[in-house]
Amino acid sequence: MNTRPILDSSSGPFALSASFNADSSCFSVALETGFCVFSSRTGDLKCAREVGGGIGSAEMLGTTRYIALVGGGKQPKFPQNKVQIWNDATQVVSTSLEFKTPIQRVRLSQSHLIVVLLNNVGIYKMKSPPDKVADYETVNNPFGLCSLGRNVVAFPGRTPGQVKLFDLTTGNVSIIPAHDSPLRALALNQRGDMVATASEQGTLIRLWSFPSCTKVAEFRRGVDPAVVFSLAFSPSGSMLAVTSDKSTLHIFELPSPVTALKSDPDPKTHKWGILSKVPLLPRQFSDIYSSAATKFQLGDEPVGWGPQSTSATLNAGIPGVPGGRPTKGLVGWLNDYTILVVGAGQDARWETFIVGVDDQGKKVVVREGWKKYLE
Repeated sequence: MNTRPILDSSSGPFALSASFNADSSCFSVALETGFCVFSSRTGDLKCAREVGGGIGSAEMLGTTRYIALVGGGKQPKFPQNKVQIWNDATQVVSTSLEFKTPIQRVRLSQSHLIVVLLNNVGIYKMKSPPDKVADYETVNNPFGLCSLGRNVVAFPGRTPGQVKLFDLTTGNVSIIPAHDSPLRALALNQRGDMVATASEQGTLIRLWSFPSCTKVAEFRRGVDPAVVFSLAFSPSGSMLAVTSDKSTLHIFELPSPVTALKSDPDPKTHKWGILSKVPLLPRQFSDIYSSAATKFQLGDEPVGWGPQSTSATLNAGIPGVPGGRPTKGLVGWLNDYTILVVGAGQDARWETFIVGVDDQGKKVVVREGWKKYLE
């Protein structure tokens, strides 16, 4: 018998979505009443704003006073087809952009604003009002997949599994046929010369170079399909963190920019040992697995509002919220050994993990602390 409560934001705080700023030093949380900003290092509240209605997503511009807001939840403060640039110094909307269809996600930097619709990505220069640079059709993108780097932005292309990269400096466009099935997650590294991708199958993580668009590495998260929630490069680009609905955080060691991973696995360190060298066995016996993994907390959620939705092409759920479901397993790095995992929902959680080496010289990842950040 299921005794979990139904979704009811009146019973207490309910985080609709969560998002890190560019350097993951803070994370913003959208609520049914407004939004909050928290310190990533401690999980402590930095500011809270009630705006008189629901916010579906809130995206911070660095640590400055500007936050991009999209209405959402049961009683949205703003229409879902408008981006509101909130000036927190004056606590008013300084400018806004209106679209014909609901906004799935917003990304912003000091120089650019990216607006993701279900079948379109708009690229703007950060001005008042924003100045449109380019506009691209995409395959259905209900999760608002988009990664904004210093000089490049990555988002789904016009066919399932395809990644499009737009060079913000030159205006050049590159296309990577990354997967056969629709994308579920993608991320750029800080330098903007690597992009990581996962499809809705969730078994393989692929690493691509930019601007050459060649595949540098391929990693196996697992054998069973899974919903990959988030991908995030460490600041130095030496590791990739991956979370999924298996409630597992994986750490993959990445090749240097000038080398690729060895095609021949080392039986001494490989998950399957000597079996990795047997040529007639299925490929999962020789694939590269994570060098360290641990569990993170998904949090208890009402039936139907958890992470069960796997499709990257269907859109349903909470209005104004990327993917229509509360954010889960969002990954960020404070530095090259400290990982953050943040989740929204009725049971909203913040966790920190430390990457290190054990007595045998093997890489490990252990949880350092956690809290329910809305309590």
